[in-house]
Amino acid sequence: MAQTQLRREDIELLAPAGNWEAMRAAVANGANAVFFGVEKFNARARANNFLMEELPDIMKFLHLYGVKGFLTFNILVFENELEDAKELVEACIDAGVDAIIVQDLGLVKMVREISPDFPIHGSTQMTITSAEAVEFTKQYGMERVVLGRENNLKQIQKIHEQAQLPLEVFVHGALCVSYSGQCLTSEMWGGRSANRGECAQACRLPYDMMVDGEHKEMGNIAYVLSPKDLAALEIVPELIEAGVTSFKIEGRMKSAEYVANVVSKYRKAIDAYFAGEKYDPSIIDIQELEQSFSRGFTPGFLLGTNNKTLVDGTFPKKRGVLLGTVQKILRDAVLVELNAPLKRGDGIVFDAGDPTQDEEGGRVYDLRVKGNKIEGSVDQGTYEIVMGRNDVDLRRVNVGDKVWRTSDPELERRLRKTYDTEKPYHTFPVDVHVFGSVGQPLVATFKDVRTGHEVTVHSEKPAEAALKRPLDQTVLSEQLGRLGGTVLHLGELTMDLEGDVIVPMSELNKMRREAADRLMDLREQPPQYTKREIDVYEDAHVPEPVDGNDARLIALCRSLEQIEAAGQTDVDYIYADFEFVKDYPKAVETARKHGKKIALATPRILMPGEIGILRQIIKHQPDGVLLRNTGAVQYFVQERPEGIELIGDFSLNLANHKAVNLFLERGLSRVTASYDLNTEQMVDLLSQSDTSNVEVVIHQHMPMFHTEHCVYCTFLSEGTDYTNCGRPCEDQRVSLKDRVGMEHPVRVDTGCRNTVYNAIDQSGAEFLSEFLSYGVQSFRLEFLEEEGGRVQEVIKLYRQALRGEITGTQVWKNLNATNQLGVTRGQLVKK
Repeated sequence: MAQTQLRREDIELLAPAGNWEAMRAAVANGANAVFFGVEKFNARARANNFLMEELPDIMKFLHLYGVKGFLTFNILVFENELEDAKELVEACIDAGVDAIIVQDLGLVKMVREISPDFPIHGSTQMTITSAEAVEFTKQYGMERVVLGRENNLKQIQKIHEQAQLPLEVFVHGALCVSYSGQCLTSEMWGGRSANRGECAQACRLPYDMMVDGEHKEMGNIAYVLSPKDLAALEIVPELIEAGVTSFKIEGRMKSAEYVANVVSKYRKAIDAYFAGEKYDPSIIDIQELEQSFSRGFTPGFLLGTNNKTLVDGTFPKKRGVLLGTVQKILRDAVLVELNAPLKRGDGIVFDAGDPTQDEEGGRVYDLRVKGNKIEGSVDQGTYEIVMGRNDVDLRRVNVGDKVWRTSDPELERRLRKTYDTEKPYHTFPVDVHVFGSVGQPLVATFKDVRTGHEVTVHSEKPAEAALKRPLDQTVLSEQLGRLGGTVLHLGELTMDLEGDVIVPMSELNKMRREAADRLMDLREQPPQYTKREIDVYEDAHVPEPVDGNDARLIALCRSLEQIEAAGQTDVDYIYADFEFVKDYPKAVETARKHGKKIALATPRILMPGEIGILRQIIKHQPDGVLLRNTGAVQYFVQERPEGIELIGDFSLNLANHKAVNLFLERGLSRVTASYDLNTEQMVDLLSQSDTSNVEVVIHQHMPMFHTEHCVYCTFLSEGTDYTNCGRPCEDQRVSLKDRVGMEHPVRVDTGCRNTVYNAIDQSGAEFLSEFLSYGVQSFRLEFLEEEGGRVQEVIKLYRQALRGEITGTQVWKNLNATNQLGVTRGQLVKK
């Protein structure tokens, strides 16, 4: 890549802060910006978080050091929370928060109603992975987007060149195996939505891999969905040259020492680039990063897809630094072949290959060679490790066990010193110009070079003719440069004095103090934004009840057999959601043969270079398109293909009436409610929305994980990605068996992305009458692996319920009786 035209000041190092200590650590170690959450509305509900009333103090502290503060508002906002959300937005505007990071497009709409100029950043939970998706956000004045973690360097550069909007990219920390904003597992299994900051980390659980119904022996690999941690320290130059302007570090639930460690390393790498120096992280740098937190490091998808390196599979949790392996068990010690430094007081764990069991570990008490104690740190070689007597049961340690260093108290103390101090973390230059003459007050202009703020102060007493020791460069520098205790230091001092003049030193001290106080106040001043008073429900609708006989029934099919079967029923519409776009022409032909309208589903993700898939969909001339991402929405709204209606799917994450309105205003004819809503939240949404244009999915296998990581390629192939995997997905069917024995099907889409579906059907049949009473006219049934007969049976049941011939409860009981695994109400029932 060519040398970028960006300057050092154009690049932002963005650090996480879950508490005040972590925020100070970020500032002290060179972060340009910090992102943090308050007690409500952020994607780390389990973090300590700050309080809304602390916002003014947070922003004063950050702005004092010239650091920006971004508030994470990156969750879906339910209908009954819009007033509280408005209150928080207004508090952010008043406190001078530099931007809010937003997932919910309904919230974006509301923010713009409140303020046309308050900065909004599109969160990674918006699943923005293409230039088209970036373009979608521009209509709402969003000044920055956070790209999906699945974009590689080439794609990032292409998006940058096409979209011309600042790009933020995660460079370090935990990886989600699922696309952010597209994981429904926690919601499905426990009513704890990842889109609400309550992720239960189902990806970190063990799964057995089933291939064509048979268990595949995987040895000690059980964590097939648990990625390593992202580390992009070695490719900082490539990221800058690809157009990344904000380097984001994950970790609002991590310690202040972690923040200090990671920020300082990336600060060094970014500064080296702009100094024209080559920065190669040392082994010590990498080991220190591993020590703070690591499940093993990977560049993720930044260097392209390599399914063999994303997941280790043998453990799901923090490990630290791999020291070596156990060679021998002694009477009171363990003989270990070390490959990394170790010293007394370090914490270690013995890894026997089964992280589900309690593991032996503790503090290193002594290090020996052939029984002789060694002082200080040791590095590579064979050493006897003596543990505290009550820490380790040596009978449970085995030859061959891996040994990990899990803590390094000395490193933690060193990192803590960087921010645990009363002294200012950084100081900034102030240029001073002094001018005066005999009989006139002395005048000094102080200019804060970093901010451009300028203040002028005067002596109370006029200058006098100096009989000895007139004011000169030395005297003025000494007196006006005493700025200790502030974040300022004297930069360049210039003078314009007429003759030899003097004022009392006390006058110079007063001038300095006044100037410093005023400059510090100016640094802490919040930016000013427009703020309008709004009624959040001014754009709400009052729904009218619908007769079930007039309701539209839609069948989403995933095979030609299902379309053939649905076509022979009285469904009003068929959606085709096939793994391979090449099969769509046959789908259209089959539906038309039965006189049915058909919509073709876009992939759930749109990456650069995949517009051809959308063009193919238009080419097949369906009656409608089921749009699953904002990039596809942008493309089809621009193209406006004649005779094709545009339908927004669940993955657009519509959780409030403002999100519904936003997409309808963009030209969609119908939108689908988010799968994050339980029945109560769904009713709240419907009560304020134009429900004639809202679709509700009433029967489905919940799509839990949607991921770039392909388990077919990883575990059924020698290849690394779709170019060399041999496409085992075309011949074999994989499912993941959980701890309670449920087998969750894994399906592949045309972009080779995997979706893990819940094993059990979900039915909302019992809530049909309630949804009808709120004006819902379109109900969808989704099929996964059902044979044609079962498709027809399910369609018939729901049609009978809509007509009032049977109750929703009867539908439920029938489905439960005729389905081998039964059915679930899933997230629809409030937990």
